[in-house]
Amino acid sequence: MQIWVDADACPVAIKEILFRVAERVKLPLTLVANRLLRVPPSPYIRALQVPMGFDVADRHIVQVAVAGDLVITADIPLAATLVEKSVIVLNPRGELYSTENIRERLAVRDLLEELRGAGVETSGPATFSQADRQAFARQLDRLLARRAH
Repeated sequence: MQIWVDADACPVAIKEILFRVAERVKLPLTLVANRLLRVPPSPYIRALQVPMGFDVADRHIVQVAVAGDLVITADIPLAATLVEKSVIVLNPRGELYSTENIRERLAVRDLLEELRGAGVETSGPATFSQADRQAFARQLDRLLARRAH
């Protein structure tokens, strides 16, 4: 298993959790972003800078992630594409995307985008909280425990 992170919008707290996990369980972790990222020195952790441009990081992750890999992203269209490839997808708030829930998430996202396009003001996501961080850490631990068995 390789862990990939759609790192441009990933909260720092989540990156820190992932850095510790990569070291602890000796799993390769790659942060993909269109800007330079600092990562701790480690044989397991690397940052990959892709060219600037719309969805360049997303396209790279789709190309390299394989079934059984774990991708951390809040990007619903990216998650939908990856779920179809049997990639495990977890958002920074701890929600695991699956074949059972991704279509609904995509439909809601598309509806909200349509409303915004029509001038309707919609609220954005809630502020990232300690509870979100804990939910992410719990879900990540469950995924890694499942992998170990």
